[in-house]
Order: sequence, then structure tokens, then C-alpha cells
Amino acid sequence: MKPASGPDQLPYASGTGKGSRAPLSAAAIAEGIAGGDPMLLSRAITLQESSREPDRRLAQDVLRSLRGKPGVRIGITGAPGVGKSMFIDALGSYLTGRRHRVAVLAIDPTSSRTGGSILADKTRMSRLAADPRAFVRPSPSGGALGGITSSTHDAMRLCEAAGFSTVLVETVGVGQSEYRVRPLVDLLLLLVQPGAGDELQGIKRGIVEVADMFVVTKADGAALALARRAQRHYRRAAALRGSELRPVELCSALTGDGIEAVWQRIQARLEQLRSSGTLGRRRRVAAADSVRQALERELISSCLASEAAASAAAAAEQAVLEGRMTSLEAARSIVAAFVSASLPN
Repeated sequence: MKPASGPDQLPYASGTGKGSRAPLSAAAIAEGIAGGDPMLLSRAITLQESSREPDRRLAQDVLRSLRGKPGVRIGITGAPGVGKSMFIDALGSYLTGRRHRVAVLAIDPTSSRTGGSILADKTRMSRLAADPRAFVRPSPSGGALGGITSSTHDAMRLCEAAGFSTVLVETVGVGQSEYRVRPLVDLLLLLVQPGAGDELQGIKRGIVEVADMFVVTKADGAALALARRAQRHYRRAAALRGSELRPVELCSALTGDGIEAVWQRIQARLEQLRSSGTLGRRRRVAAADSVRQALERELISSCLASEAAASAAAAAEQAVLEGRMTSLEAARSIVAAFVSASLPN
């Protein structure tokens, strides 16, 4: 007979076979995370990502039970093919070799057709995946825009509670407008590739404007001269915009050249942000942003669960199709139906 479950306990965690795991309470999961158990940390992140209400309640109970020391949160973004996973494998291995504990949250795109994700980032981080001082967790984007998931902020908190001093967030391969990771991290690195037209993006608006630092990857062999040219282009682009001078570093994840210089530059940049008070402001913005994101999800979820709102939505969609209503009018009619049904008689 399965044990009874309550608000802080589930018979089995999501994604496990029936009867394959013993029931765990929020306190037990939190204790395991604080003790550095990677399986329980991964399970807690899975609960955060779940759409099942029992899982979500348990996930919140786990978060409330934990208190971790804030670590360094670094976002790593760039166009597909720039070498984000290889760069993270090289940087993370450099850090674990110097006694840092490193967590990697790698976001993979979710298929709009099947709802699935390949989650191949872990296979491209072979050294970190086998490193006892590292934790690599691929996650599906779940259709969330901006290169991250809706639960990335909470996942970072869980990693910090597990004692990871550095949390690296690898976004989905992004374009100029997908920079939702910016409010969540202390420092945003934009990786660019030499000889692929990336240097021309330096004069465009978008993610280039919000990046704290640029790293030109694949700076080795025949591509080294192209990498140096890209470095010069980015430095000139920053000067043309009249913005503060942001670092532009070269590195090769293949040879390891430049990885130490990148980390030293990251530390210097973080110290600059800390002394100016910018880092503290960013943490406050991150907390506020996570609240707004959670509010949007809860409002949409509650609205869609309402029979009155669902009925209004069906009618509104038909009205938009026939041109009798605009999209904004349709949205307002659905909200009005939800609010009216929620008010006491």
C-alpha cells in the first residue's frame, strides 16, 4: 500500500517509475540538498519545473526550508554554434581545478510540435559531467521565451543552497532580442564567433547592449586572426555607442588558451559592479522579476482553469477569427469573465 501523501509529501517524485522511489518529504529533500546530494538537487529542480499542483506545492515547501549563501551567477549566451557548451566545460573545469564548486543550468529548446527536448548539453560537457565538484543540469525551455525557463531563478537558489559557489546559466541559442536571462544573473557574457558575421552585430541594438562582457570563442589555429579582428570590432562598437568600455576577451575552449584571462576579467568586472552598488541592485531586480514571472504564470494558469473564463475564451477566439473583436478586447473579455466568476455572490 502506498503511504498517504500530504501537502509536504508525495508518494513518488515526478518522472520516476511507480514504486521506484521511497516517499520523501520537503524536509528530507531540503536536508539532502544542504548535504550536497546531487540526485535530490536534481529532483527538486524537476519539481520546480513540473506543472502538477502537488509537485509545485512540494517544490515551494523545499525552497522555504533552505537557506543558502548567495553565489556568483553568470549568464552565458550567444548564437547557436558559437560553442557555449564547450566554453562552459573549459571554464567550469578551470574553476573546479581551483576548488570552486560549479553548477551549470543548461537550457535546451522545447519542440513546438512534440513538446520534447534533446537535452544534449550534458554530453558536450564531458569533463564537468564527471567532475565531483560540478553539477550539470539540462532543462527544457518549456516554450518560455528569452532563452531560459520559468523556473531558472528558483533553480539557481537551489544550487546555492547545495553549496555551489558559482552558477553558470547557459541559455538557448539566442538572437538580438532574447535576453530574459539578464535580470536574473550578476554578470552576462555574450559569446561571439570569429568570421561568422558576429562582429557586425556589435553596432546593433539588442543583447549586445546588455552584455557585461564579450568573449570571442574559437580563437585558435587559422581562426586566431579572425578572432582578433572580431575583438577590435567589438571594442570599436562599444566606443561608438558612447557606453562604458566593456571587456572583450579571446579564448579557445579546445586548447584552454585565454580561459584563465576570461575568469580574471570576470572577477574584476564583478568587483567593479559590487563596489558601485550595481550588483546589489541587480539582485533586487532579479527578485522582483521572479515575482512578476510567477504572477503571470499563476494568473494565466488560474484563468485557464476557470470554466467561465474558458467559455469566454472560446467565444472570444471565434470573434477574433471573424473580425468582430480585437485581440486586446478578447483578452479583456476573458479576464472580466474570470474576475466576475471569482467574486462572491
